[in-house]
Amino acid sequence: MATLVSSCCPFSCSTPSTPRPSPRFPLSSLPRVFSSSRSSFLFTYSARISLVHPLMSRSNPRSYPSVKASGENKKVLILNTNSGGHAVIGFYFAKELLGRGHEVTIMTVGDEKSDKMKKPPFNRFSEIVNGGGRTVWGDPTEVGKAVEEAAFDVVLENNGKDLETVRPVVDWAKSCGVKQFLYISSAGIYKPTDEPPHVEGDMVKVDASHIGAEEYIAKIFNSWAIFRPQYMIGSGNNKDCEEWFFDRIVRERPVPIPGSGMQLTNISHVRDLSSMLTLAVENPTAAIGNIFNCVSDRAVTLNGMAKLCAQAAGRPVNLLHYDPKAVGVDAKKAFPFRAMHFYAEPRAAKDILGWRCSTNLAEDLKERFEEYVKIGRDTKPMQFEIDDKIIETVNVPLAV
Repeated sequence: MATLVSSCCPFSCSTPSTPRPSPRFPLSSLPRVFSSSRSSFLFTYSARISLVHPLMSRSNPRSYPSVKASGENKKVLILNTNSGGHAVIGFYFAKELLGRGHEVTIMTVGDEKSDKMKKPPFNRFSEIVNGGGRTVWGDPTEVGKAVEEAAFDVVLENNGKDLETVRPVVDWAKSCGVKQFLYISSAGIYKPTDEPPHVEGDMVKVDASHIGAEEYIAKIFNSWAIFRPQYMIGSGNNKDCEEWFFDRIVRERPVPIPGSGMQLTNISHVRDLSSMLTLAVENPTAAIGNIFNCVSDRAVTLNGMAKLCAQAAGRPVNLLHYDPKAVGVDAKKAFPFRAMHFYAEPRAAKDILGWRCSTNLAEDLKERFEEYVKIGRDTKPMQFEIDDKIIETVNVPLAV
């Protein structure tokens, strides 16, 4: 049954902290095998069998030695997707690497003159060039041609979502003597759990397309690491996240949220994702053979996200809760997040890489709202057809 929650004024409190019990490593279809020759453990993908190592229990949490960066400047190739929310990861990663003295080439899939390149983050690639980086475009099946046979120490694959797309890049990198291969996968491959949050080692969906790519990388490379991001925000992102909430808040429209709104999710600033990737480049011995949840270390409720967006905009917010099935709408089209608990914790990155989270949603959203207004999206004419169907079903009056 749909319900309307009364108007909430902007507030000045942070989202509640997620609990931090000892690491949980239940049965996984991706077994772990420890090697006595190095401190970090390896993930093997030779067979999908259920296995729990005795060291991976709640009563015996893992400990890792401290790691230090090698101090060596690396030549890094970033193969970047030309659409979707992940494109901004490559952009931030390139800038951070350049700022730390590494050599960077970012290869974007497609044509430099395409309309996609007129949108963020691609229309800001001059920032990479001005920082000493190189930008090229091309076909991922012909990476060598696009980079003019340049040599690299590290490759980040931030494009392919399946083995068919990733395989040519892996094979090329191996043939060229690339030492370390990093891959952007997705936290969406975890199976739903009755015991959130998702942590590294949790069960994954065997039919998830990213799994084939992860397995192949682990088979071909000795030094590899997998990163599984979730939802992200940050300047240059071209996939709506916080903008979806701003669109409704500034127009004094109800914000329709499926279910109770108490579902937990994870939203990270992309600078945190790039800093985690950079640590893997600078600490390859620690990163080798590991999977990292590339997320912030705090969860937020769907209601909380709406309220934080309202706080950033300095406006009140009307939360409209509804049952998608009863209303007759597809929640995937009506709302930008999953309508269920969906969040992970970055335990491996903290324990192994010494990574620390800097995401502060309340402050980060203020920055995003300033950009939202700067580009004039707050006054842009918009249609809310799905919203209107939900509102009509609940019979909620709109502001005039």
